[in-house]
Amino acid sequence: MELMSFSAALKAASHCSKKHLLLGNGFSIACRPDIFVYGKLFEQADFSKLSPSAKKAFEALGTQDFEKVIKALRDAKAVLAAYSGVPPKLLQTLEDDADGLRELLVQTIAASHPEWPGEIQENEYAACREFIGHFDNVYTLNYDLLLYWAQMHTEQGKGPSSDDGFRKPEDDYEASYVTWEPSNSHRQNTWFLHGALHLFDAGIEIQKYTWVNTGIRLIEQIRDALTRDYFPIFVAEGTSDEKLTRIRHNDYLAKAYRSFVEIGGALFVYGHSLAENDEHYLKKIERGKVSNLFVGIYGDPNSPANKAIITRAKRMNIPRRRTALAVQFFDAATARVWGK
Repeated sequence: MELMSFSAALKAASHCSKKHLLLGNGFSIACRPDIFVYGKLFEQADFSKLSPSAKKAFEALGTQDFEKVIKALRDAKAVLAAYSGVPPKLLQTLEDDADGLRELLVQTIAASHPEWPGEIQENEYAACREFIGHFDNVYTLNYDLLLYWAQMHTEQGKGPSSDDGFRKPEDDYEASYVTWEPSNSHRQNTWFLHGALHLFDAGIEIQKYTWVNTGIRLIEQIRDALTRDYFPIFVAEGTSDEKLTRIRHNDYLAKAYRSFVEIGGALFVYGHSLAENDEHYLKKIERGKVSNLFVGIYGDPNSPANKAIITRAKRMNIPRRRTALAVQFFDAATARVWGK
């Protein structure tokens, strides 16, 4: 298969009323491949607070993918619970390890994350802002801070406009954080579909930690919160149904989901494998209002992984009542998202 260039894909989408972007983990890997990959996270994770079997579960499944193991542990508990005579202690251990791995994943990402925005080069930010600037709305499935840093790293009045919907609390302008309310989301054009390290559910409000209000590096604020057992909004459960359940029970995530469902025009997918555990979004693409889908392919399109992506993307072209979905593929490397 011959892939079109990113610039050709943009030209092909020029007739669309709007262009949207969906980012996956490849967006972060393209910036810092030595950090934002599951294998590296596994190497850096501290399993000492979990049961000895938790780490062995990775070996048994032949993977270093946290989400896959979390799903397997939850499935194992559900199956064993259906059998009589299974020790309750074992069921509890499976549940505790699944929950513990989710928390460990957050902690490990925070621990290995670049310390501050200055660790990303100016030319990298410039390239990323140029890339983002092509789109009306940006949706990301990533948890890290790179998109947020790139959007904030711009001179006043320059670069693509971004609005994540967070504002200073009306009753506390001196707060060290900003908050999100549905009423502030009308002009919002940046959404963290599965949450992010800097977004926290404080019960009565959704908070975002910021550097501007405190002068403290964002990653340090996050690490401090983690030491206090205060975990960010973070959807890491394995299956699509589990993820969707979590989404529907959080005000911010549910609003992000509804926003994505309503988009029309062209959708560009960059750095995402169209994996089964994100079917809750893939199905909304194929059944939604998007008329043109452009999927980024990195590397050899004939590799097994890319063949799977291409096959899943082509399956999205299902019969619709309204506009049919045109599916095309572009060479992700030509986007030069981080100038590389």
